[in-house]
Amino acid sequence: MYSETTSDPIRQEALTALTAKIIEQGCPDRYAPSLAASIIFQTDLDLRNAQLSRLLAWLKQDYQDVYVSALKIVEKTRAEFEHRVIEG
Repeated sequence: MYSETTSDPIRQEALTALTAKIIEQGCPDRYAPSLAASIIFQTDLDLRNAQLSRLLAWLKQDYQDVYVSALKIVEKTRAEFEHRVIEG
């Protein structure tokens, strides 16, 4: 899971470079790190969504029986997540 205090050197390098670019474009120094982190986080979410979509498409095409089960798991995970968000 992504964290601003990650020890992953690649993520840290990306965060530092993006922060510098955002500052260069005129964003105040105090906001740039948060903006950079949110951009990286959103990109990571987009990547994971694309990965899941591609995996489900492959299952649907080649493993229809597994695809049906996978959809149930995805839906159950969504419902559990929404429940946790609502409950706090």
